[in-house]
Amino acid sequence: MLLGETLLLGDNLLVYLLLAFGGAMAAGNVLAIVKPPAAPKRDGDLHRAPVVRSVVFAIIGTIAAVWAIASLLSS
Repeated sequence: MLLGETLLLGDNLLVYLLLAFGGAMAAGNVLAIVKPPAAPKRDGDLHRAPVVRSVVFAIIGTIAAVWAIASLLSS
């Protein structure tokens, strides 16, 4: 049966998901550092994102996205 044997984006579905989540993780954390919100929306919200955590998460996201791109180019 044809539908049971094919995947949505081919055999690289996991790689595409890794690229999407890694890129979003990197971009979101970099933007949280560069452009913090103007004012906290609720009580208990931080005025700006924790810098060390955001940098670490941005690095992890960048590594994941680069790994996904390398996997796509090598196959």
